[in-house]
Amino acid sequence: MTADAPTRATPTVHKPPGPPPGGRRFRIAGADLSASVSVFLIALPLSLGIALATGAPLQAGLVAAAVGGLVVGRLGGAPLQVSGPAAGLTVVTADLIQRYGWRTTCAITICAGLAQLGLAALRVARSALAVSPAIVHGMLAGIGATIALAQLHIVLGGTPQSSAVDNVRGLPAQLANPHPGALSVSALTVAVLLLWPRIPGRAGRIMRRLPAALAAVALATAAAALAGIRLERVDLPSWSSHALPELPEGPVLGLLAAVLTVTLVASVESLLSAVAVDKLTAAREDRARIPRARLDRELAGQGAGNVVSGALGGLPVTGVAVRSAANVAAGGASRNSTMLHGLWVAIAALLLVPVLDLIPLAALAALVMVVGVQMVSLTHMRSVRRNRELLVYVVTLAAVVLTGVLEGVLIGIAVGVAVALHRLTRTRITVEEKEGVHRVRARGQLTFLAVPRLSRLLHQVPRGAASVVELDGSFMDHAAHEALHDWRAAHIAQGGTAEFTGRAGRRISEPATVEAHACCRPWTPWRNHHCGTHPAAETPLSGASAITSAAAPPGPETSAVPTVAGQVAGPRADAPPGTSAGTVAGRGVVTGVGAAPMVARPVGGDGPGGALRSAGGRQLASGLSSFQRNTAPLVRGELARLAREGQRPSQLFLTCADSRLVTSMITSSGPGDLFTVRNVGNLVPLPEADSADDSVAAAIEYAVDVLRVASITICGHSGCGAMQALLNTPEGGEAPRTPLRRWLRHGQPSLERMRSRHHSWARISGRLPADAVEQLCLTNVVQQLDHLRAHEAVARRLADGTLELHGMYFHVGEAQAYLLADGVGSLGSGVGGDEEVFNRVAPTAFEESRV
Repeated sequence: MTADAPTRATPTVHKPPGPPPGGRRFRIAGADLSASVSVFLIALPLSLGIALATGAPLQAGLVAAAVGGLVVGRLGGAPLQVSGPAAGLTVVTADLIQRYGWRTTCAITICAGLAQLGLAALRVARSALAVSPAIVHGMLAGIGATIALAQLHIVLGGTPQSSAVDNVRGLPAQLANPHPGALSVSALTVAVLLLWPRIPGRAGRIMRRLPAALAAVALATAAAALAGIRLERVDLPSWSSHALPELPEGPVLGLLAAVLTVTLVASVESLLSAVAVDKLTAAREDRARIPRARLDRELAGQGAGNVVSGALGGLPVTGVAVRSAANVAAGGASRNSTMLHGLWVAIAALLLVPVLDLIPLAALAALVMVVGVQMVSLTHMRSVRRNRELLVYVVTLAAVVLTGVLEGVLIGIAVGVAVALHRLTRTRITVEEKEGVHRVRARGQLTFLAVPRLSRLLHQVPRGAASVVELDGSFMDHAAHEALHDWRAAHIAQGGTAEFTGRAGRRISEPATVEAHACCRPWTPWRNHHCGTHPAAETPLSGASAITSAAAPPGPETSAVPTVAGQVAGPRADAPPGTSAGTVAGRGVVTGVGAAPMVARPVGGDGPGGALRSAGGRQLASGLSSFQRNTAPLVRGELARLAREGQRPSQLFLTCADSRLVTSMITSSGPGDLFTVRNVGNLVPLPEADSADDSVAAAIEYAVDVLRVASITICGHSGCGAMQALLNTPEGGEAPRTPLRRWLRHGQPSLERMRSRHHSWARISGRLPADAVEQLCLTNVVQQLDHLRAHEAVARRLADGTLELHGMYFHVGEAQAYLLADGVGSLGSGVGGDEEVFNRVAPTAFEESRV
């Protein structure tokens, strides 16, 4: 896309440079090794405790933990998520074991895994996230309450009953006759669990490296052994007698319901945990190295894990938020940490049986009881209360405790739907008269159900009176719209006035007339908008042709006439219906690099003051009139303050002049926020460059020394015509000395940097550059930051530590911003082995994580 290239020449395709040479080698990072040990120390006692709570063989918990690490860790889509036996499935599994026996429960686990594989193949993983958080948290809280009630009996030295209701009924008798030894060991376990994270000082920091769960069980075991307390202990039988699955026996509908329950609970808990892990990793400094969770692959990995765990006689497997959070906090860098944790569990199950047999069952029961109590989270209760879903939460919790998990979830869903329908149909309509104006206020959604009440109150407005209808809702169906429209027409016909406003009092305009373009949107006045169809002659030019047309002087047949920047000349007011902008304005539209669109027209057809110029003038005047009418009243006070106090921008924003980049929209900034410099290619000439144009250097000096901005951002964008022109520059050829070509010389170092093997490889996190143009656009941002550091004013402020430099890339087609990783834009030149990575800016970058 050069100024000297033929207009119809085919651009040369350049392949982006590949990654540094060298094959991939399997290696385990030190962070993965240490994280795997931390997770293993948490998973070992919890796996035994959950197996005890379900009534399954204790080896089944170890099998599920090992399979969750090795199988799900390898095949799943969330690299840092740790899977294994979870408290969320404890109640379901315990009920299945009591109803069908252990071996049939293993077969149900296999069927649930196959169902998860089928759901993953249908790519419905994200649909599970549509379940209301109030229902999910209520389900987990109900499961936690059921677990705590059951384990409390073991803590007191008794035996749990088959249901939560029976456990509550039997609790008074158990409290009246507790077992002193079991109660003392359990109390010690609970005390260590609660106090271990709160040990102060340096000793506390050292001791907290050992997980609280392991410390509690170890100290309770040691205390029981030293005191000689006679208690039931873990009894791991020989692996040769380990029970394996058998063909299911029982009613078909009951078995199908069991498979559905395990599939539902395991899938939802795993996917929610994967989303929570994504939020945790997004807050880490090394987040660029960890890919986001692929939920369908994660669901498939969970399915494969359940098939293998059931086949080997293990508990159902699901993603576990607590262990996953520990993996992230311990610095896990890849799926290797999860897999190694599974390996350590497998080794412990084979070699540490004599040690595990020393653990009192009361200590494991106390551990699981605390986990169950923590599942009833006050934080979640406050959250659902703020969102007015506490009723759904409480009903789901109670239903899970009283009826079971599947029945409780279905009841919660039914209540959630009922609450949503109630809110949808609930509309509050009032009428009041103030200073001679009758105000009708409608709060809520206006549907056909509210039309009778709405009509009755509207007809209370006297004939001929001034009236205002205030609508505060997000939805209005056709029946309500028609009722309002008919009443308004009748009221005006009777001599009254009727105005529709929103909640803030702003007037709601009338619907567009038939003549208006249906495809237009509110942002049309500043958007490069094409409404309707366009003839073939009105083809936007891009690439080399656009730069060539913008750089070359007008020929004898055409002249370039700019329209309003960022817009395309619309149809003439006197044009026949259906005539497009191109038909009236001229032959075609030329989209330049950062320049306003250019409309080519025959010379002499329209002189000064002709029809074309008049159409452009009307378009400009219309936009200015819209600003004065709609925007100026809102910003006049702020602009008056800035006029009095002067500008105090927080940063210098240097970007391309491309009309598709609206800096205030991208950065959500307003008047006085940004000191903006725009040029073709977002280039920063070096201070010693031989150039007759010092405008960029002058702007930098003024922003840094006079305005004292705190940061400077260089922003590139996708599809940059200047970068395409640089790629198409013939090597060794002498380009014509046009103004555009002389300016593009300042981008030559970016092209040399991209082709050099001595500089790092600029890319977007998670993917390779789409083509050589995108790679050069990214490299150009890094190179121009180097140019920026060469300016004396910038170097001085950087040395003082009072200025920051940032690199940014905006993908126009995706409306997605990317920021250069911390340290690359502000420190050094980026020379070395590390890649210069642009990280995607998330919509909720600072959202709190759920663990």
